[in-house]
Amino acid sequence: MSSAETFAGLHKTGEPLLLPNAWDVASAVTIAGAGAKAIATTSAGVAWSLGVADGVDFGADRSAAVVERIVRAVDVPVTADIEAGYGSVADTVTAVLQAGAVGVNIEDCENGRLLAPAEQAERLAAARAAADSLGIPAWINARTDIYLTSVTAAEDRLAAALERAAVYAEAGANSLFVPGLIDLPALAELTAGPLPIAVMAWAGAPTVAEFANVGVVRISLGAAIAQAAYAVAARATAELLTHGTYDSTAEGIPYDATNKALSK
Repeated sequence: MSSAETFAGLHKTGEPLLLPNAWDVASAVTIAGAGAKAIATTSAGVAWSLGVADGVDFGADRSAAVVERIVRAVDVPVTADIEAGYGSVADTVTAVLQAGAVGVNIEDCENGRLLAPAEQAERLAAARAAADSLGIPAWINARTDIYLTSVTAAEDRLAAALERAAVYAEAGANSLFVPGLIDLPALAELTAGPLPIAVMAWAGAPTVAEFANVGVVRISLGAAIAQAAYAVAARATAELLTHGTYDSTAEGIPYDATNKALSK
């Protein structure tokens, strides 16, 4: 079974794929070592680690370079967050799949503009064609930002998400990713629709079991782990400068453990 087929098989109703997102080789190796069955990149974390803001034109080449390094370092499938595709969706999908990814996230919001369903469908179809041309059954996680923007009235968002799910499925998407939505009854309606549903969780969101009970097949953490790591850096610095103590670093992974994991 190929890595792409393995990855696709991890999306199960009742047993969702759990994706703690990585942003560089060390975070990916750490996450895989902790037991994750697959690695997803976070566009925000990757951008921040390279000194640029999320949402800028990060580009296919830089995205593929990060993916290639991560793929070489882990033994589990890797899926890449390519935001809105960095211009040519087909070229970007080709680049990250050639780098070893077996899946992609593609957003329907570009430069703050929520794309029309038909416009996004063309981009998803281009992504599917690019994957097919490489002979890779890549998992296309079609992200909709309906719940992250104010373009659609709150009472209309669920119907709009279902409409997009139908259009995106026809274009070749494998799942609909709805960041910003954690309402379980609404998710139950979406999971009964034309595409499997992926969500993004954060502190205070429903549990994995609760998401699983309404049919969600994929749960990721987005930039949350990267944000938490940077928060530790801020707390440790403030503690050192203010109190002259170092307790914020007490639960770090031992030096030898990370060094060994990266020496394979």
